[in-house]
Amino acid sequence: MENNYEPIENYGVIGNLNTVALVSNRGSIDYMCLPQYDSPTVFGALLDADKGGYFCIRPQLSNPRSKQLYLTDSAILVTRFFSEDGIAELTDFMAIDKEHKRITLVRKLKTIRGKIKYTIQCHPRFDYARIEHKAEQAENNRVDFTSDDGQKLHLFSEIPLTIKDNDIDHDFELNQDEMLCFVMQDNIENSSFLHELHPYCITCYGQTYDYWKAWINQCNFTGRWIEIVRRSCITLKLLTSLRHGSVMAAATFGLPETIGGKRNWDYRYTWIRDTAFTMFAFLRLGFMDDAAAFMHWVLENCIPKDMFVMYTMEGKRSPNETELKHLSGYRNSKPVLIGNDAINQTQLDIYGELMDTIYLYNKYGGEITYEFWQMLVTQVEFVCTHWHEPDHGMWEIRGVKREFLHSRLMCWVAIDRAIKIGNSRSFPFPHERWIAIRDEIFEDIYNNFWNEEKEAFVQYKGSDELDASVLLMPMLRFISPHEPRWLKTLAAVERDLKLDVLIYRYRNTELNVDGLGSEEGTFTMCSFWYAECLAKSGEMDKANEVFAKILGYANPLRLFSEQLSKSGEQTGNFPQAFTHLALISAAIEINRLSEKKKPEVV
Repeated sequence: MENNYEPIENYGVIGNLNTVALVSNRGSIDYMCLPQYDSPTVFGALLDADKGGYFCIRPQLSNPRSKQLYLTDSAILVTRFFSEDGIAELTDFMAIDKEHKRITLVRKLKTIRGKIKYTIQCHPRFDYARIEHKAEQAENNRVDFTSDDGQKLHLFSEIPLTIKDNDIDHDFELNQDEMLCFVMQDNIENSSFLHELHPYCITCYGQTYDYWKAWINQCNFTGRWIEIVRRSCITLKLLTSLRHGSVMAAATFGLPETIGGKRNWDYRYTWIRDTAFTMFAFLRLGFMDDAAAFMHWVLENCIPKDMFVMYTMEGKRSPNETELKHLSGYRNSKPVLIGNDAINQTQLDIYGELMDTIYLYNKYGGEITYEFWQMLVTQVEFVCTHWHEPDHGMWEIRGVKREFLHSRLMCWVAIDRAIKIGNSRSFPFPHERWIAIRDEIFEDIYNNFWNEEKEAFVQYKGSDELDASVLLMPMLRFISPHEPRWLKTLAAVERDLKLDVLIYRYRNTELNVDGLGSEEGTFTMCSFWYAECLAKSGEMDKANEVFAKILGYANPLRLFSEQLSKSGEQTGNFPQAFTHLALISAAIEINRLSEKKKPEVV
């Protein structure tokens, strides 16, 4: 069974800022949700190789090798196949539709050398492979797929395609320098290319490339690692809704943190935490329009009411977990879950992450109206009342609530940043009360979360366990990176959580703090935090070495999932926004300190 699955790192991601598709280095689209990120899959072979469905175009070559690359500064993916028999090139992308009329997937195939026979297989499986469908020939070599509940897909081709058992299975040949285009859409109303598919694909290709080039050229990062920073920016943008301004935590659901394990969550939602950190990266790099779109989404959906931990891309409450029992899971990793029960948790840290983003938005010139401020005051007052309470923490612990260090830290951040916003705008707020509570939280963290035996700030009050979220303390300017207690804490992280340059987020000991009781890999995001903390503490050579070695764990397209297994294999949902934004943050800080620039104004 495992032989039917590609390693997670063997995929590239394409998208149209409304949904994404994962394309393997064998030319197979094994994951795509329609019409948007959190919709049911229409191709889901990544989660069940037999039942999930796929759209594959592959050359019939002897002993082929394949490589993938992105065209520079774009989300256009090229897969090349190499053999003594010939060389083939498959180009995949999704058109950016600013009017949100349809999903357009373009697959452009070309024989570079030789005369090559190809196979095209299009096996859609609607509604997470729960609904049957029919396939019918239509005009101009179009094939229409219609599910039993009425959902449609249309595949346009420059050649006739063979339908077999309501799927497409067809062989054809292309001579050297010959090219064929295939276009898939979910809505063909007012489609203008029925008789001009090839010119349409060329035009669409140019428009898509121009869009990505114009967007990434807003990036103001000019230091070392510029290419990987820009690639991470494009990856984050691929997870950002053009219509709503919200950001998905990851492109996928159900991919295991441990192969064969049960940590198989659905990350296709907008976590306040993840999006706040993403906007932090966008703001520092000059993407003000994206930050403004997110602020509008926050103002419409979060601030005026009680905040949820996560939302759908439209700003609604995300659904509870449901198991797709008919799917076998990636390499037999069950359960395959959609929805996420973390929606029912208390996570006090989200207030700090959101307020820090609003503070940065204000700092970089964004508009904070008094009406917006009044809504923020309500959220800060909530923090002032509840900061001392236990919660489930940023790792969404499914065990008992505890007084987690990170949650307490972010409550301090929420009030601290609100004070800074209020002072910068001369808005009215209860100065003395907020300052007193902020300082009370500081004293609580500094004194009551310090473990003298461990010589470290610990995971939760009364604990002797470490948590990698402690690495955020100097990054959030709670503590000086040269503070003796911090340097001892960093040494403790290296002693208890580090594996070479990789960091575990915590050790799931016999206490079973997270309530799941299974092992997991190192957390790549935390590894990038570690590199940044080294730089802040003045260990520049070590920081540069650690950062460079972590980059070595990226896939060939410089994409990261959530975790790395014991064998160094990428695991968890892919690509993951949090990992890429931690990469960006570390690159910016290491580059700034390496060049000995003046400190940023706080």
